[in-house]
Amino acid sequence: MDKTEKRLCLYCALFIAIILNSTKLLALRENGILAQYWHFDLAEFAFQILYSFGFCYWFIYLNLRNDQWVHGSKLKYFITGLQYLGLLIVGMLVGGIIQRQISDKTQLKQLFWSGYLSRFMAAGLLTAIVVKIILLMREGRQKSRENEQLRSAYLEAELELLKGQLNPHFLFNSLSSLSAIIRENSELAQHYVSQLSKVFRYSLQQSGANLVTLGDELDMVRSYGELLTMRFEKAFKLEINIDKPWFKARIPHLSLQLLLENAAKHNIATLKKPLKVRLCIDGGYISFRNNLQEASVPENSTGIGLANLNERYKILMSREIEIIKTETDFIVKLPLEA
Repeated sequence: MDKTEKRLCLYCALFIAIILNSTKLLALRENGILAQYWHFDLAEFAFQILYSFGFCYWFIYLNLRNDQWVHGSKLKYFITGLQYLGLLIVGMLVGGIIQRQISDKTQLKQLFWSGYLSRFMAAGLLTAIVVKIILLMREGRQKSRENEQLRSAYLEAELELLKGQLNPHFLFNSLSSLSAIIRENSELAQHYVSQLSKVFRYSLQQSGANLVTLGDELDMVRSYGELLTMRFEKAFKLEINIDKPWFKARIPHLSLQLLLENAAKHNIATLKKPLKVRLCIDGGYISFRNNLQEASVPENSTGIGLANLNERYKILMSREIEIIKTETDFIVKLPLEA
């Protein structure tokens, strides 16, 4: 039993004891009908409340501690029911005998036992209802935990699938660019390999992470920006205008790399028309903006791109990215988690 169930047992037992014995207070009215048959005695009333409360609490607590109601077989369920019925009868008789000794002896014995037994049976019925309600609540919480575990396992598997789709695409584009640079400038190729290793090291070191800090992600972006600068030279410009306090915010792993890759893939980049990428904070979002100059013949695309990124955001943060396309700019706004 957890703390919530223990408190619920306490409150329910106290409520049942007070409600079932409150009719005794009607005997305080001298001219009342009940006063003709019962004489109100404070000691008897106090014992009646305390005994009823103690028995109800004990009965509820004992039933909830026994897992036979949930995990037992039909035979054990039947035997457990008989045991508790026997305990109920014994408790009822013991309480009745004690209360009879301290009650008003002028009260008719038959009237005493009829009133006492009716109250006690009602208490037993109400405690049984409370036990059933708490068991149903416990079963509901267990099912909720199981569903949450299944959901987490499903989301984790789906996320790993989405990340697995992304990494081979990045590797293919990087090796294609490296092949072209090697043919043109072997020394530049060495620097390219150095920056590429930083990007892959970041990818491998954070491979088990779903959310990373924005500061770590920006370090990777700078290395990837170096790769694009070596590829396009002065035809590519990267500007990062983000203050350090934002570096602790979290973002899905490799989000910005994908946007950089898409910008280079779908736009032309020449000396006359350089590709300009700018990152800044905009109302709790990180805004990724590039000037729109779409290539007439874009590179081959797997169709993963932004749809993949949006799915990862929905899984990890229950939010979606914002895409804004104007005549001059293409903007993607990524939510940040503080």
